[in-house]
Amino acid sequence: MEKGRVHLYITGFVQGVFFRASTRDMAVNLGLKGWVRNLPDGSVEAVFEGGKEKLARAVEWCYQGPPGAGVSKINEKWSEYTGEFNSFDVRYGW
Repeated sequence: MEKGRVHLYITGFVQGVFFRASTRDMAVNLGLKGWVRNLPDGSVEAVFEGGKEKLARAVEWCYQGPPGAGVSKINEKWSEYTGEFNSFDVRYGW
């Protein structure tokens, strides 16, 4: 399985709708590592590492988000796998 990394900036109505917790649950279910956090401008930032097929599924999920979310745009930056994460976490602060 080829591994990779994707860094997302997710904009729209994505705070106050359990986006971070739902993203964590989805990532853990897929076996991905990384983190997700709210940003002060109302967007959400996330970094995922793992198998490229599972990363693609995670990105696809982020375009919908949890019920109540309204994603308007996602900036994706794909890069090489680093293996720096041991789990998938919700981060607080920026």
